[in-house]
Parts: sequence; C-alpha cells; structure tokens
Amino acid sequence: MTATLEEFRQRAQEFLAENAVPRSEPPVEWTEETLVAECRRFHQSLADAGLGGITYPEEYGGQGLDKSYLEAFNQEQSQYQAPLVPASISHGMCLPVMNEFGTPEQRARHQAAIIRCDELWCQMFSEPGAGSDVASLATRAVRDGDQWVLNGQKVWTSGAQYCDYGLCVARTDPTQPKHRGLSMFIVDLSLPGVDIRPLRQINGSSHFNEVYFTDVSVGHDCLVGGEGNGWNVAVAMLMYERVAIGAGGSGDMSGRMTSAKLTTEARKQGRSGDPVVRNAIADLYISERIQSFIGMRIRQAAESGRAPGPEGSIAKLNAALLSRQSSDVAIELAGPAGQAWDATEDDADEWASAVMTAPAMSIAGGTNEVQRNIIGERVLGLPKEPDPYKGQPWEAVPRS
Repeated sequence: MTATLEEFRQRAQEFLAENAVPRSEPPVEWTEETLVAECRRFHQSLADAGLGGITYPEEYGGQGLDKSYLEAFNQEQSQYQAPLVPASISHGMCLPVMNEFGTPEQRARHQAAIIRCDELWCQMFSEPGAGSDVASLATRAVRDGDQWVLNGQKVWTSGAQYCDYGLCVARTDPTQPKHRGLSMFIVDLSLPGVDIRPLRQINGSSHFNEVYFTDVSVGHDCLVGGEGNGWNVAVAMLMYERVAIGAGGSGDMSGRMTSAKLTTEARKQGRSGDPVVRNAIADLYISERIQSFIGMRIRQAAESGRAPGPEGSIAKLNAALLSRQSSDVAIELAGPAGQAWDATEDDADEWASAVMTAPAMSIAGGTNEVQRNIIGERVLGLPKEPDPYKGQPWEAVPRS
C-alpha cells in the first residue's frame, strides 16, 4: 500500500540523515572521480530504499507516486549536500524523454538503470556550426539495413567523459528543411568510433566535451520517437533541461553562492551592517524567492499533466541572471581574496570558482539571447526574426 505523504516524508528524512551531509556542516570536498562514484552509490541506495524515480511507473523502476511526494522529497533533500550533479542531465533530461518518447522495449531496457544510476546518460546536440541554432546541425545518420551509421562532431557535451549512453540528434534526411529530417538516437558511448575529448574550462574543470563519431553503427531499435521526429524530441528535451536548471528539478547545477551563505560570510567579516552589502544580499534573496515561485509554477503545471513550455525559458533565463548576481555579491565580499588567496585556506578558491562558473549558466540549456527570443515570440507575441532560407532543404542552405 502507498505510504501517506507524512510517512513518506519521514522515510526520506531517515534516508538523508544516513546517506547525506547536512548543509549546516562544512562543504563536502569531492573530486570528479569521487563525485561520480558517490552519485551512483547515492542513487542506487535511493532506489533500494524505495525513493528513486518517485513519479515514474513501477514497471520501469519507479515508485508510481504523484508529484506531491516528489515535492516533499525535494524539500527534505534541499537541506542536505548530496552528490547529484553527475546525474543532473541523466535524470533531468534523458529520463523524462525516455519516459515520454521511448518504446516499451527501450523503457524496459534502460529506464530503471537510469533511475538507479547504473547507467549515466548525456545529451549530444550542439555542434561547432550549430550552437544556438541547433536545427542547423550537420551530424549525419545513414541507414544501412537494420543499422544507422553516424558521422560528425558534437561539442559542449556535459559529462560525456563519465557517461555510459547518450541521446544524439542527427540528420537522417538532408533533402528536408532543417527542422525536419532529424532523428534522435540512443548511442552507447563505448562503441567503436566514439571519441570523447574533455574541454578544459577557465575554472579548471572539464565539465564539457567534444564528441566525434566516425562510422558509429547503432541499431534501428535505437531510434527514439521514430524516424524524422528528432526535432520534436529535441525540443522536449531542451524544455526539460531548462526546467531542471531553472526550477531545481535535478539539483543545483550552477554551483552559485546563496544569499544564506553570503549572509553568513558578511557576519563573519563584520559587514552585515554595511548598507551596500545588506541591500545586495536582500536583492539576491528577493531574486531567489522569485525563482522559487517560477519553479513552483512549473511544477504545478507538470502536476496538471501539461508539458513544460516557454515558462521553462523564463525559469532558465532567470537562473542565469541569478547566478551572475550572486557571483557579483560574492566577489564584492571576498575582495582581493577572491582572486589571490592563502593556500592554507581550504575553501578560499570557492569564491573565485563561483565567479568563473557563473557565465556558463548563460549558455547551458540555450543562451540568454535564445531564451529572450523564445519569451518574446511565444509569450509576448513578437514577430520572429526573418529567415531567408525558411522552408528550403537543409542541403541547399549555404554554410561555412
């Protein structure tokens, strides 16, 4: 029998107390390798405790519960440091897309494994010539009997270096306009011909990757959503990504400084009475509350069965602006120590890392400019930018 909401909340509290670290304690120091291992362990333990995949069907490894249970769990989890980031795309984007578009066979094969983090997944969309305009992508998939052969390059692929599978959108019919003739494929990243090359970022991490495909063969049963329907699947996935980033659906992916943490630091420095500092932190707190209300609105829409729409772009844009706002306050508090710190201070580089990481949030899930275009067109009703090649076959459009 289904536990009551309060019984479920009590079970979540007991699990988190045993398997995670309260936010009131010093930050947990994870390297990339230990973070990925801990992420897998944490989600496997969640699933074993009956807390994994809360809203997904039981026959595919979930708990079959409604959104109120997920909301209760997220409220409890927000009070703990948990190793969630490596699974943020796997759970926030790939899992809901598999649930919505996957065949029964694909769901049976992969969904429970994704929930448990036995499999970590990434998404492969952007290319060197198709960043903000993803539909211009040139990676090709050519049918060869019951196989498809992939050739091309993806870039800015988050987490590919530690993932097991990826969802890759490729062009299967170049005679169609750019938004048509696309298909989505499940790609086993251990296949011959897949070459993953991490990209070193300004903050020292290698979160992003280039991924090259050279004659990579995948089965026809790896098509997700059917041949030629890749753009619809991609749009749904991008919406889920924006919700995950903007509405806190899969953990905090920004690594930003919160108003609570900055308030603690201001008190430590004796600057909590400084009117400039107080106003900056108050403005940040207000922005955080607005973001929480946007997230609440999105989750309520999801509870009513409505797929995420342009409000996902509003949430994602606001999250990017919030990340930049918090880093500005953080570096103001840190002062020179935010750029050059004492090597004996364990967490001193956290300030510099927050500042250098913040701009990435304006790119992840679609640039701020793309989000503003979506909001302008789909919310405000403004006209689209002119496209002289609209409706023409992709192969006939000039490209560099």
